[in-house]
Amino acid sequence: MKVDRLVSIIMILLDKKRISAQELADMFEVSPRTIYRDIDTINMAGIPVYGASGVGGGFEIMQSYKIDRTVFSTADLSAILMGLSNLSSMIRGDEVVNALAKVKSFIPADRARDIELKVNQIYIDLSPWMGNRNIQPYLEIMKTALQESKLLSFDYSDRYGNKTTRTAEPYQLVLKGSHWYLQGYCRNRNDFRLFKLSRISSLQIQEDIFTPRAYQKPLLDFSDILAGMQKSIKIRIHKSVMDRVLDYCTYEHFLPDGEEHYTVDFPFIENEYYYNILFSFGDQCQCLEPPHIRTEMMRRAHNIAALYEN
Repeated sequence: MKVDRLVSIIMILLDKKRISAQELADMFEVSPRTIYRDIDTINMAGIPVYGASGVGGGFEIMQSYKIDRTVFSTADLSAILMGLSNLSSMIRGDEVVNALAKVKSFIPADRARDIELKVNQIYIDLSPWMGNRNIQPYLEIMKTALQESKLLSFDYSDRYGNKTTRTAEPYQLVLKGSHWYLQGYCRNRNDFRLFKLSRISSLQIQEDIFTPRAYQKPLLDFSDILAGMQKSIKIRIHKSVMDRVLDYCTYEHFLPDGEEHYTVDFPFIENEYYYNILFSFGDQCQCLEPPHIRTEMMRRAHNIAALYEN
């Protein structure tokens, strides 16, 4: 792509004192004429590139526009590399690899070791231990569709298992709570939808190119809505599930109950999702109050037991 080539040429000119048009043409496998046009574009963008003729001639950026590598502190470079390195573990592609290489070119030799140590202090891996093997290849297909503005077709299962065939215009990939989603305009529903990747199957990229419409960002922060819906219930848990309960509330909600148990003020909404959370703690969790939720837990537990009795 021309934009990628222009950025790369700028980085090369920042790194080298002078380079010829033929050298640049050989690097990018284009003609010298194309390089001259690229230099004109860079000049029009406000970056003054000077051309020297004769033996040893070539292009260079005026010294007053050179970027001093020391402009980035050790902390700055560590933060940038940390973000790019962790991003590369989730999204593969030449763009991230190239960006990493460019940032690393700014690292002075005398600071390389210190920066490497700081980058390795934090590692983020949001991929599941086990899970849907289609997620990674589907991400690559969706990235291509996003870059080329091509339609996607797929089968989609809702939370009850009902499957429908959809055609969607892709607009954004979203990573929320360790789950990937596609925000797209569904042509079957004539509206924007947030599709969970684990519910997608038979994904295909179409040859049809769509004209992007006014983009509607997905609503991802439900904190205020949940705060108005949640109420506190009291549960008694064994210490073995404490770390999992802490995913939903803070330690301030815990009160020691003997040597191995805690009573917890647990945020709760009366729906399937929250009842399933309580059941996920197994026999290490007991609902103490209110009585009607305790009764409902007993009813559901009896229904589960009946499945095995039969």
